[in-house]
Amino acid sequence: MSKQYDFIVIGGGSAGYNAAQKALEFTKSVAVVDGADPLGGLCILRGCMPSKTLIYAAEILHHARHGDRFGLDIPRAEPDMKRVAARKREIIADFASYRQQGLKSGKFDLYRRHARFRDGKSVELDDGTVLHGKKFLVSTGSVVARPPVPGLARVPLWTSDDVLELDFVPESVIVLGGGIVACELAQYLRRIGSEVIQIQRSPRILKDFPEGAARVIETAFRDEGIELFTGTHIREIREIRESGNGVEVVFEHGGKEVTRRAAHGFNALGRIANTNTLNLEAAGVKTRDNGQVETGPHQQSSNPDIYAAGDCSGPYEIVHIAIQQGEVAAQHAFGREVSPVDYRLLLMVLFTDPQVALAGRSEAVLREAGEDVASASFPFDDHGKSILMEAKYGYVKVVASRKDGRILGAEIAGKDAGELIHALSTAIALNATAKDLLKAPWYHPTLSEIITYPLEDIVEALGV
Repeated sequence: MSKQYDFIVIGGGSAGYNAAQKALEFTKSVAVVDGADPLGGLCILRGCMPSKTLIYAAEILHHARHGDRFGLDIPRAEPDMKRVAARKREIIADFASYRQQGLKSGKFDLYRRHARFRDGKSVELDDGTVLHGKKFLVSTGSVVARPPVPGLARVPLWTSDDVLELDFVPESVIVLGGGIVACELAQYLRRIGSEVIQIQRSPRILKDFPEGAARVIETAFRDEGIELFTGTHIREIREIRESGNGVEVVFEHGGKEVTRRAAHGFNALGRIANTNTLNLEAAGVKTRDNGQVETGPHQQSSNPDIYAAGDCSGPYEIVHIAIQQGEVAAQHAFGREVSPVDYRLLLMVLFTDPQVALAGRSEAVLREAGEDVASASFPFDDHGKSILMEAKYGYVKVVASRKDGRILGAEIAGKDAGELIHALSTAIALNATAKDLLKAPWYHPTLSEIITYPLEDIVEALGV
């Protein structure tokens, strides 16, 4: 069996689904190929939504357990993990159902199969069906990475999928890694009651975030009782068998050999593009060392008829960017004029507590690009609303052009940073200045009000 389409999407997650929807504006000849069970994509099923559901539950538990800070006597606060897990499954089922209905709507043909390129114009499905396409979009997402760490391949370790499915409180967990997933779920595990040891190779966790923000999270983690090691080199990971199941990690730290044991190990050493089964070489599609498809401004690969979007192309593994990339690819594939994704408007959020949120470009990146900028920051521990909320970790920082005062970048490490950052990301998108933002009323006392302090400093520094 074979069939011809104008646009074939491989992978029905956020990038692929939205690209297919956009393509329907130009043709009815659209197919989506996705063999995952169930349908829905990483964000809905095993990423953003389940993790944030659990993280928020753990945050409520954490506040209940520390009610004494507010003069509250809360005698007992314990997680009922089976109910927590059941609530998460119910919520995610609703989200997934909505996406599945969209994929099965009949607006485009859906193939519940896995695909492999035969050449630059066709793919073969795992049931032998051949689909020919004028244009393709690869949006197959990412999978857990297993770097060449001694013992990693032979010792049974959890992945983020396993942590998100837990219906009990683990006695102890060694978390390998210091990226977004590692940090969010390490704190989650600690807050539900696990002893947590986190081991990171780099000199600090969150190496892709500003150093100041990473230091805030490190302090918060250690204050909460996470045993955090940075600047390490893992020598070996071993399975413990003589005294029951468990894991042992031997690593170098501070010039010494250190050994730590726990009941469970969690591989949070990152993710890689899910492209190695697609036979991209046969289609003339080049990939980077991490498996991501090399793409140009409009998401075209080295084969101009094949596009890529989302985690499998990078440069950022963020849902709203994946959606933008997919829509850009679909429009460009049908000859429409469309601007590439503007990464100067980058928006990122880390859902630890305190959160970290970034908008635009960092001061370091701007200065490296030759921009003449002014910056100012203000700490949460000197702000009224955050003090009364016992939310004293962190700071807000704003970076603006010295030439005209336009906001070019911002970073917030602090309570609800992911909500606060949108005031500044909107300003960046609209080319607003620090003075423009101060024209608006800022209610007192609110967390948002903290943003006005660095804005005022910038206006004063620029002599506006």
